[in-house]
Parts: sequence; structure tokens; C-alpha cells
Amino acid sequence: MSAGHDGKTDVSGQAWQAELEWLFARQLFGVHPGLGRVQALLARLGDPQASFRTVLVGGTNGKGSTAATLAATLRAGGVRAGLFTSPHLTHFSERFVVDGQELPEEVVAAALARVRPEAEAVGASFFEIVTALGALLFAESGVQVAVMEVGLGGRLDATNALDPVLSVVTNVGLDHTEFLGSTPQAIAAEKAGILRDGRPAVVGVGGDVEAIFAATGADLWRLDDHLLGIRLLGWEGAQVTLRGPDGPVTLHTPLLGAHGARNAALAALAALRLDLPVQAVARGVAAAQWPGRLEVLPWRAGRVLLDGAHNPDGAQALAAALRDLGVGPLPLVFGAAGDKDIGAVASALRDSVSEVILTRAVLSPRAAEPASLAGLFAGVPVTVTDSPAAALAALADRAAPLALVCGSLYLLGEVRPLLLGEAAGHRERWQ
Repeated sequence: MSAGHDGKTDVSGQAWQAELEWLFARQLFGVHPGLGRVQALLARLGDPQASFRTVLVGGTNGKGSTAATLAATLRAGGVRAGLFTSPHLTHFSERFVVDGQELPEEVVAAALARVRPEAEAVGASFFEIVTALGALLFAESGVQVAVMEVGLGGRLDATNALDPVLSVVTNVGLDHTEFLGSTPQAIAAEKAGILRDGRPAVVGVGGDVEAIFAATGADLWRLDDHLLGIRLLGWEGAQVTLRGPDGPVTLHTPLLGAHGARNAALAALAALRLDLPVQAVARGVAAAQWPGRLEVLPWRAGRVLLDGAHNPDGAQALAAALRDLGVGPLPLVFGAAGDKDIGAVASALRDSVSEVILTRAVLSPRAAEPASLAGLFAGVPVTVTDSPAAALAALADRAAPLALVCGSLYLLGEVRPLLLGEAAGHRERWQ
């Protein structure tokens, strides 16, 4: 590495790979909730997050599509917006988007080279480093507002070291119970930790856990109080109608399914709370895209539907979307992390599939062995394969006009480049 004329570090391709090897090795240290290390790391970097406004987006499911849609509305309103999401599907730089474009690898590499010694000094974990790296990149890119997807829970997640002007929570479901608790109330309390007393918040939650969010003292808007209607448009997405500042506002979203429409509506409501013009909100919602979540890709003579459903709530939402789309039982390529409630996921999907091709994400040590999942799909023909490539080869033999791939975002991250003919990742994935 050498110092460039502007005082920043130039990082060669070889050095970039070395930095990534170091960073990905930090995954082996595991998840250690808490804000002390990331706060110390941000301070050592000069608190870059102070240079922009932050919106935190949390929830069990749908937070990525909600964050992406909100960032799209900000861009449409002329705001220079950063979008921080996790995990990436295929390439690490997907996590850092400015004005709709991934930051170049060389830019990410140079910033990571500067973060590394400070991260080692405080003993920061993988996700704490990535969060601080995002803040540094957004500050140096002149971002005005950063939309930050929360990683795990909320209260002790590294992103909560940033001070949000607005907090968004999509929903509450049972996932990551080993960290967040085993009841909806316990998980809601963790997710409510991203809200701030007296500041705006927009939530899609209701029922028994709603009071937990109200108790934070945040200036709370509930989606169900502002959502006037959803009209599903099949493969064209949906129309959502919200109560706007001057009357009803009808928007079109390309996101599929009722849950996709709710996520878009929640993002639009958050945009209105940021005082974006209605016209900008409409343009942004219509333009938003979110790969790997009910994403349709052409393949061979047909199409493949990719979805990141990896927990029971996500699988139920996917099954409902398939019914709304009017598609019959589909061939399914399925692989899942062994620490998920795979039985409940399989149960939710069983009536939606005609046969199952089991596989695993080869780069994920957390992936369940495919053969161990066969009994979860009783009554459905099952084929066991050892890799995404082998699963797609088996799927090709079926010549189905439409097929489904789901169960793990890491699996999608390996399948998607195979479908698109793009370069794939090669590092182990834990987070």
C-alpha cells in the first residue's frame, strides 16, 4: 500500500483481497451484542456519522426492501442518500450504496485499510467493523441521509451506535431467538431499542407488542393508521394508498406480494415523515428494486423466482404471495441454515411446491446438510444435491416454466450469479 497525493491510501487488487481475508476472518469471532466497541471504533475514526442524518430500519422481515425503497424515495427527492444493508448476496461492496450505485471496490478497500488498525485496537467484531466502515464511506461520499438496515435485533446492534432522526420497524417475528429472546414481547423490546424518546418513528407492528413501541416515548406513527388500502396487481406489483398530508396518496410499487406492498407503504410513510414531496415519494417507490426478494429472473426457457424466506414468518408471506400470484405448486430448490426453524419453514411452503431439490450454500458453514432435510417435505418428491450448481442442473432436467429458490440468503447469493452468468464469491459466509 502507498499514500496517494490526497493523503488517502491506495490499495491494489492484491491488497484489497488481503483486507477482505482479514475482515472475513473476523466472522469466526462470532456475534457479541453491545455498543461499546463500535462506539470506540467510530470515535477513533473521528465520528464520521456526525456528518449525515441517519435513519435506522429494523424488523424481523422486510427491513432490506423497506430500506431500499426509502433510499429510492430520498434519491427521487434530490437527497444524496446512502444505503447500508446486510448480508450481501454475492459481493461485499453491495452493502454500501450511494445514490443507487454500489461504491467501487477500490474506494471500499481504501477505507477498510484505514479502519483495520483502529478495529484491531478496540477488538471490534465483523459487523461492528462493517458498520463503522459504512459510516466512514458515507461521510467521505458526502451523503446527506444514510438509511441503515439493522443487523440483529436493535437495542445492542452496532447500527444503534448511530443516532437516528427517524426509526422504522417493519414487524416482529420469532427469529434469532438465541440472541433476542424466545417470545414476541422479548424480541419486540430489542427491536424497540432503535426508537428514541420524542423523535419520529414509523412501525408496521401491531397487536400484543404495540405497547412496547409506544412505551419508548417516540413520536409514533403506525402503518395501519395510515394505510387506506392495497390493490395487488399480480406480477406488476401493487398499488398502495396512504393517508397523506393533503389527502389520500396512491403509489405503485414493483415489489410483489401483500408483504412487499406493506414494506413499500412503510417506506413511503417514513419518507413523508422526512418531509419529502409526495411526487418524489411516488417516483421513488415506483423505481425501487431489491434483489433476491421475490425476484424473477429468466433462465433457460423459463423463469426462476428467488426469495430470501428463511424463517417461519417469511415462508408464510412467500406462500401467501404465491397464492395471490395464482401460480400452482412449483419445483423448489431449497437449502437453509441449520440454526433456523427449518421445520416450520418447510411446513409453510409444503402446499406451494410440486417437488423439492435440496442443496446447500457451499460457502456457508452454517448450512444444514441437504439429506437431513428430506423428511421435512413428507409427501413431496425430493432430490438431494450437494451444491447450487448441481441443484440447477437437476432443475434444468424438469424444464419447468417457473421454479422457486428459497430458504437462505446465502444460498441465493450462490444461485443468483449462476443464473445471471456472473462471477460468484469464494469466501466462507457466517454473517
